[in-house]
Amino acid sequence: MSEFAHQRAELVAQLRRRGIVDERVLSAMATVPREQFVPDALQHEAYKDAALPVTEGQTISQPFIVALMTQLLSLEGGETVLEIGTGTGYQTAVLSLLCRFVVSIERLSGLAAEAKNRLSQLGYGNVELHTGDGTLGWKPAAPYDRVLVTAGAPEVPAPLYNQLRLGGRLVIPVGDEQSQVLEVIVKGQHGPEVIDAGGCRFVKLIGDAGWEPV
Repeated sequence: MSEFAHQRAELVAQLRRRGIVDERVLSAMATVPREQFVPDALQHEAYKDAALPVTEGQTISQPFIVALMTQLLSLEGGETVLEIGTGTGYQTAVLSLLCRFVVSIERLSGLAAEAKNRLSQLGYGNVELHTGDGTLGWKPAAPYDRVLVTAGAPEVPAPLYNQLRLGGRLVIPVGDEQSQVLEVIVKGQHGPEVIDAGGCRFVKLIGDAGWEPV
């Protein structure tokens, strides 16, 4: 077993101890090589359970948060998922192993290009990446079975909820600039059902239906 594979296995064991119980999620976390999604200078820290800085002032999320948000989606394998905030593509890769198809949107063109190239080289073929305002979603592929937002919003962007299929799930951090609550929103016949999944802290979701750019 390579050193990275050993570290990955240790991380998965830690995630299990912290309450990640979905075996499909744990299997995906054990499969995706996180060291390929962080800057070369930080590869030795790839399997620390911590967020790490990446290019353009962004971060790659803490593995526990990636696993938790993915678990909250309750994926069974046949879903189409909209991901807002591609970043380096790590969360995208995890999702791709657990659903039928992933549409991912990244507002920063440099990050998007790097992620597209990385995911292609690593063989994640059931993903479609776009550059644009993620707060507006991506209408051409709607409605979606699941929507995952990897940045903090001041409120739930209406376009994302509207592009969710009836019975679908939206997982999103909602709050102010310093801290958010991770919300699971189920689209029901009579409106949204909101579940509080605990506190978290993400970079701001920038866009027309999110935070204004500085």
